Amino acid sequence: MIKTRITEEFGIKYPIIQAPMGPFYTTELCVAVSEAGGLGTISHTNLQGTNSVKVMKENFDYVIEHTDKPFGFNIRTARMQPDANSMIRSVARWIEKDPKLREQCIFGLTSAGSPRMAINIWQKKAPNLKHFHVAPAMWLARKVVDTGCNGLVITGIEGGGHQSYEQITTMILLQQAVREFPDLPLVASGGFASPEGVAMAIVGGADAVAMGTRFIGTKQCEFHQNFKTLIYPATAKDTIMCTGVFGPVRVLKNKYSLSHNRVLTKEEKKTQENGFGIEELNEEIAIHELIYRGDVDNGVILVGQSIGLIDSEEDVDDIISTYSSQAEELLKKAVSKIQ
Repeated sequence: MIKTRITEEFGIKYPIIQAPMGPFYTTELCVAVSEAGGLGTISHTNLQGTNSVKVMKENFDYVIEHTDKPFGFNIRTARMQPDANSMIRSVARWIEKDPKLREQCIFGLTSAGSPRMAINIWQKKAPNLKHFHVAPAMWLARKVVDTGCNGLVITGIEGGGHQSYEQITTMILLQQAVREFPDLPLVASGGFASPEGVAMAIVGGADAVAMGTRFIGTKQCEFHQNFKTLIYPATAKDTIMCTGVFGPVRVLKNKYSLSHNRVLTKEEKKTQENGFGIEELNEEIAIHELIYRGDVDNGVILVGQSIGLIDSEEDVDDIISTYSSQAEELLKKAVSKIQ
């Protein structure tokens, strides 16, 4: 059995975390991953026409009704995320009032913005919550550590969805983070979809890996089947970077991305955002939701380069147990080479 700071602190069997994939639902997937011994994560769901705070509470209730295992959640705190502050306060209130939620909801992940407000509120209202923040660059990792987060999710440019302008790989970021923050729990994310990847991350100093694209291609993921079907024949070369709502995003090549693959600079993106009104923001969100409805031509298909490692739909339990056991064997073989 692979034991790390995260498996011990979180009370999970395997060092595998399901990456959040908002704005879509990952509630059933979260339950499946936690039941299998990993750590499931509820996404920040804000599909058009939904009350995101109400949906998050419903998702929390669903998870604690269907599993007694630990789980986590994600809140995007970007400038363009108008519900972030109310979500942060609401989650703290729910955890404070509900003993079962307080016991099971042990991982709060903020991303795409600053963790500062969440830290200020959660440390007072939900002190048992392990607060991690996504860091796609070392300058941001340093700022996050200075604010007092409990850990980091180090995510490189190989990953799907929102990315940084620095475009640093997970392998480089992980090495930098391990050197600079040896006492901080670290999750490696971006490019993981195999036992070899799990072993590489653990031996490199990570305490867990987070996988998103691999979990889309599972029987328990509630994403549209049209979305899932695209994953299995694709290769790593079939992804591309283009401009998303919050910045660069890695997506699968399709009609939309091939006609919209311009990545703005950070300064240009801020200027663009300053000119956005509610109508423009809603248009961007609507485009991102098309794939969730099954439109594989015009939707934004958020996937990582690990898509090249996935060739079939699998069961969540099989992925987690098999990847962990095979990673363990790989680590044992590595140790046997030391004379």
